[in-house]
Amino acid sequence: MNPVFLNLGGFTIAWYGVLITLGIVAGVWVGTKMARERGLNVELFNDMILWMIIWGLVGARLVFVATSWHQFENIPFPRVLLDIVNLRSGGISIHGGLIGGILVMLYYARAKKMDFYQYADLCVPGVAFGIIGGRIGNIMNGTDTVGRVTGWPVGFRWPDSARAFHDGMCVKNPNPDLDLSRYCENIGGQLVMTAPVHFTQLYGVIIGIILSIAAYFWLRSRRPGWAFWQFWLWYSVLRAGWEETFRLNPLLPKTYLNQGLDAPGIGLFTETHVISIPLIIASVWMLSRIARRPETRVDPAPVTVTAS
Repeated sequence: MNPVFLNLGGFTIAWYGVLITLGIVAGVWVGTKMARERGLNVELFNDMILWMIIWGLVGARLVFVATSWHQFENIPFPRVLLDIVNLRSGGISIHGGLIGGILVMLYYARAKKMDFYQYADLCVPGVAFGIIGGRIGNIMNGTDTVGRVTGWPVGFRWPDSARAFHDGMCVKNPNPDLDLSRYCENIGGQLVMTAPVHFTQLYGVIIGIILSIAAYFWLRSRRPGWAFWQFWLWYSVLRAGWEETFRLNPLLPKTYLNQGLDAPGIGLFTETHVISIPLIIASVWMLSRIARRPETRVDPAPVTVTAS
């Protein structure tokens, strides 16, 4: 695995950024096509998407820094400020990006008097595509979103070439729950992580694919907001119930931990678990309300051209 997509005279372009961008571009294309088919303001949608991307990146980085402050606390001032804003060094939060994008939509709904849900539904495919691209980028990075050591048959042994993975995981962590250094061996003069771990990056890719396919059916609903809240519900369920359960993250309330070569590799509860619980409750409540509303979306009739 190599995180660098292109190196131009020392300036590197990472796979992570390239793949997320491709996901967003595909999502914008799908959203624009649906906006046109539904008779919505395409120019307004595209303008809003641009600001959603900008503020989504800001929100994604801010939430990552806030929840991973231990990575910055020992960096001297003012260098720490540069590291905080340096997106090229990696580290963004999907939840933070979603929050940033939603705040932009709320602003547009108020300032432009647009229907929030009609436009929010159109963004669901793009977010799902972005998740796929981001998680494939994590695989290329090697060390990002790594899983816990497991004895289950699904355990994945990272190849020796995944230097970033080994460099990050073979350093002794002061938190024993996160310390994988005891599973490292010296192979060819390099510390190599030899234990099988949950391939949580691939779990994330599969989750993105599931959400992309499901979005096709959610968007058939003529109740605005149905696709939006279905996405929040199932992303929270799948992310917390599957990916995050097996991911090597700090345990906020240490409720359950069972990892190792003879264990399943499960940890409860991380910050994402805790955040997902109110999101699931809110999504179920909103979907129950939307289900009782009448169908209000009316698509324009197709234009027919008659020969004279």
